[in-house]
Amino acid sequence: MSNNFRVASIFAALVLLWLVSGLFSEPEAPVPNLLDAMASMSDSSLPSVVIEEIRSESKTRRRVLRGKTVSKQTASVSTEISGIVVSRPVERGARVVKGQVLCEIATDDRAALVTEALATVTQAEIEYDGALSLQSDNLLAEAQVAQTAARLESARAILLRRELDLSRTKVTAPFSGVIETQPLVVGDLARVGDVCATLINLDPILVEVSVSERDVGALRVGGFAHARTSTGQYLEGTITFVGSQSDDVTRTYLAEITAPNPNFEIRAGLTAVVDLPGEAVMAHRISPSLFTLNDAGALGLRTIDRENRVEFHPVAILEDSPGGAWVTGLPERARLITVGHEFVTEGQIVDARTAVAEDAGVPNR
Repeated sequence: MSNNFRVASIFAALVLLWLVSGLFSEPEAPVPNLLDAMASMSDSSLPSVVIEEIRSESKTRRRVLRGKTVSKQTASVSTEISGIVVSRPVERGARVVKGQVLCEIATDDRAALVTEALATVTQAEIEYDGALSLQSDNLLAEAQVAQTAARLESARAILLRRELDLSRTKVTAPFSGVIETQPLVVGDLARVGDVCATLINLDPILVEVSVSERDVGALRVGGFAHARTSTGQYLEGTITFVGSQSDDVTRTYLAEITAPNPNFEIRAGLTAVVDLPGEAVMAHRISPSLFTLNDAGALGLRTIDRENRVEFHPVAILEDSPGGAWVTGLPERARLITVGHEFVTEGQIVDARTAVAEDAGVPNR
């Protein structure tokens, strides 16, 4: 007990000396009054945020859709006469031009029939000319002249059919393209309607996409579009068709983009990601790290008004790129909270300071 008493006495003596020393020290600066202290305490209690003043810019709304490439023309080139296939000058995968022979049918006696029909026409012409001469001398009735004229026209019609049959022994390409299939080979007996070859035209190439009913109204025939295929090929083209009737199941509308493909490098049936431009809108470019959710779960950004009061604005993302996200929903001029937005709530007054763009973590403008 004596030790505790001794320690307490020493401590009390030291405190007393400290109090007495204050009486003889020089007076210090006056103590702030109560109102100043309360104001200082109030200011220091406001949450601090960093803001950046941003302004909207004109931005073209883009729609990214998935589609596929299709050929401009596809034809199953069939035979029009029967006969043995004697020649197939082109192979699968070959490029052909319009009028090039794809396969050839044996002529058999068709050439002889053309010669016979030609001789019949010559004879009929001589008979008709003679009848006209006799009629001019009133030696032949008009009915007999008409009969010779009819025989001449009949001979000419037969000659035309024989020549068509002979020409049909050569099955030719109706347009320029590439050979995809060749069901007939040399030695096959071709019948009328048998497919000699399947021909595909890939220049220009088409890209078909299904557009939702919400976006179809923004498409215009003649508008620009570009796409990238699943093989990494890039193409640019124009919108050449927008459907007027939706699909019964998907409720989407068919749209076609036509793009040049002179070397047939882009094949039909490839998956393509299509970028369709839309109308111009006013938007802001911001850092994706600034997005936040309100109590209702809506995606948005926090700003402050002229009284430094926090506001929440729901936004819609137009485009997300390495340079930042383009959004709509903010006022034309906004004081965007770039630091501290996670710790403030809507309606709260904050202590705001402005920082340069690189400190705020948003893209430079």
